[in-house]
Amino acid sequence: MAMMQATDAKVEWNAEKKHWQVVIQVGAEVIRRQCAKTPRDASEQELRELAIRTAKDEGYELDAAHVEVEK
Repeated sequence: MAMMQATDAKVEWNAEKKHWQVVIQVGAEVIRRQCAKTPRDASEQELRELAIRTAKDEGYELDAAHVEVEK
């Protein structure tokens, strides 16, 4: 069975909880996942890979070109 394609994703720092979170958009659906183990100073590339892995864990394919990183 082929994985569904996620529309896009955003990786953002949650200042209140002091960790990264990945926000995955699949059509009208929004999936938020906390990534507490990822260091604050992670590189943009690491954060893009984090978003792709997180989407895959949720059962979605995600193109790296559709990942926005907000530091």
